[in-house]
Amino acid sequence: MKFTKMQGCGNDYLFLDCTRKVPPDLPELAVQLSDRHFGPGGDGLICVFPSKIADVRMVMFNADGSEGAMCGNGIRCLGKYVWDHQIVRKTEMLIETKAGIRRVELCPQHNEIVAATVHMGHATVQDPIEITLEGESYTAIPVLVGNPHLVIETADPASVPLTTLGPILEHWPLFDGGQNIEFVRIDSEVGLTVRVWERGSGITLACGTGACASVAALSAQGKCGNMVTVQLPGGAVRVRLKPDGEVLLNGPCATVYDGELPEPSK
Repeated sequence: MKFTKMQGCGNDYLFLDCTRKVPPDLPELAVQLSDRHFGPGGDGLICVFPSKIADVRMVMFNADGSEGAMCGNGIRCLGKYVWDHQIVRKTEMLIETKAGIRRVELCPQHNEIVAATVHMGHATVQDPIEITLEGESYTAIPVLVGNPHLVIETADPASVPLTTLGPILEHWPLFDGGQNIEFVRIDSEVGLTVRVWERGSGITLACGTGACASVAALSAQGKCGNMVTVQLPGGAVRVRLKPDGEVLLNGPCATVYDGELPEPSK
């Protein structure tokens, strides 16, 4: 079974071409492949399927085998993956996801796809809620950007005990299936610094939908503008909020390596 490991700002996934043959038990395969000690390692598995309503269909699994609706870094990498593997040879393509159809515009540089812009749909920002944990009170803003997020403003994201708070907040009784968590520092009107806890995967170096959720949440409160650079531990992405409420995400996408798994021993 051939696979490709790719990353967007350090948010890494294993990619499989399922347009011709589908391996059995994809959720379990996602767990095995994502293991960083006994497998290639990654934040999850992303599979490319045929689509009747778009150029291709993206099916993504988190590292724990749970299925995700959308992945901002993953879908950029998927656009590069289908281009590089000649599955779709368009620099502008439509990708079907569990959250709906997303338009992806590839950014070539010297005949290589190095970045992409994703039309992420509309962000729904809800009223803030108060959460008390470990004796600390947090104001969290729920946001839906294809998948659910809790955005929490903080003075220093690096000092947040994310390993402790992440699992608790992920399963806070708010959204069915849990939520992703972003701790955000406002650097300027056009700059945010964000740390992420992704549901089903834990601490990751980046989260594309989380970057979009952070900008949408703080822009709704008048604390940042509509065109913002979001600095994540693995790199920076750019988020633009259009006047009609649509969110655009631009960032890098890169291939780490191609690999092949051996046949299981009988």
